[in-house]
Amino acid sequence: MSPTDTLEQTSTTPLTSEQVVQITRDSNYGTWRFQKGWNPMHIVDAEGCYITDGNGKKYLDFSSQLMCSNLGHKNQAVIDSIAKQAQELAYAMPGYATTTRAELSQLLLEVLPKGLNKFFFTTSGTDANEAAFKIARMYTGKTKIISRYRSYHGSTSSSIAATGDPRRWPVEPRGKAQGIIFGPEAHCYKCPLKHTFPECGIACADYLEHMIRNESDVAAVLVEPVVGTNGVIVPPAGYMQKLRKICDEHGVLLIADEVMAGWGRCGEWFAMDMWGVRPDILTTAKGITSAYVPLGLCATTQAIGDFFQDHYFAHGHTYEAHPMTLAPAVATIKEMKRLKLVERAKELAPFVEEKLRALMVKHPSVGDVRGAGLFWAVDLVKNRTTKEAFNTYADKISGKALLVDQIAAKMLAEGVTIQAWVSHFVIAPPLIVTREEITRGIDLLDKYLSMADEHCIPDGPELPTTAVTSDS
Repeated sequence: MSPTDTLEQTSTTPLTSEQVVQITRDSNYGTWRFQKGWNPMHIVDAEGCYITDGNGKKYLDFSSQLMCSNLGHKNQAVIDSIAKQAQELAYAMPGYATTTRAELSQLLLEVLPKGLNKFFFTTSGTDANEAAFKIARMYTGKTKIISRYRSYHGSTSSSIAATGDPRRWPVEPRGKAQGIIFGPEAHCYKCPLKHTFPECGIACADYLEHMIRNESDVAAVLVEPVVGTNGVIVPPAGYMQKLRKICDEHGVLLIADEVMAGWGRCGEWFAMDMWGVRPDILTTAKGITSAYVPLGLCATTQAIGDFFQDHYFAHGHTYEAHPMTLAPAVATIKEMKRLKLVERAKELAPFVEEKLRALMVKHPSVGDVRGAGLFWAVDLVKNRTTKEAFNTYADKISGKALLVDQIAAKMLAEGVTIQAWVSHFVIAPPLIVTREEITRGIDLLDKYLSMADEHCIPDGPELPTTAVTSDS
């Protein structure tokens, strides 16, 4: 039976859960994957920290879907804001001012790093980064953007070109034509320069300065302050301050991609607040509405904003500053303040870290635990001496079965969803999560890490003592 036949057969009758999955699989693309074997789970409801499938089974959402449902599901204030805005003004072209646009702008001035006060509203983090690249190039008159290898910045033309992970590979060589060059990430556990912190003097930042000096046409350095999908990598103490100084000395803009790390996820409103460093441009999305509706933001300094008083701002799109996307952001920020969720993420961080570090004592496959707030990674290795991962980027893009996916599947069967990527897990539950729910999720991970332990190479050293965490 063809997808069209299936659609025609079911168009006038309620769909069963099996039909929903079949139609989706037949007529939709499954992203970032081979299509063969895709069998998406049918989700019919979500509330608090839980999602419910078509058979009525509930799952603890241990990674906030795609690290975006920070408020949890079915927050009534956000739901009400959507309905209210739809009744009042469902759409206005971006050349108009709207009340909700002004209200959100006022709130952003309160929560963003001080000095970021000019805003461009988009519909996703990808769009926000595209805007940031164009703004940086128009403002500086330069071309190149330095990104880092362990990074993800989006799926559109320039943002995927700026992505370091293997999702970039299939679109090359077109991606190489976007004026993006790559430098080393600040990853002390697996230093790309094979140095040791603090003796290295933060050589990974020095290397970025070397690139700036030798490229001569660098508009901006782009970083995820805390790297997201690619490992929740927290830079060492002093890195961000040093990078800020380097950019200032060379007339290069610093762009902070806080699509995933922002909105309380790291125990501050934004991850850059952890170091008291203000970027020239900050991009974000996901948690800005807790993913109830699509919204992204590109925020710049006043100096950049002033430049465009007398220079043409060559960017815009139909859904820019869409009222239906802005109202839920207003409600989300107010709810985060009311529930004190930023403070809650910081308070729960030691509890999460203690439980995750206990896994290192028990499981030889756990090479590193790192994170901040309610944003953590558990990194799996075959051997703690060599730090060899169970799978590689090449394995991911080739469709090879990944050990972390097998463990995640076991957890899913027992009612916990967790994000797995190549050879680590991302633990990022909604900020409303309870200690009991955290314990349940980590205990289930504990149960199935034995699958990795079985494949470890024995005689590794004792636990590492210099892992970078939120205290660094």
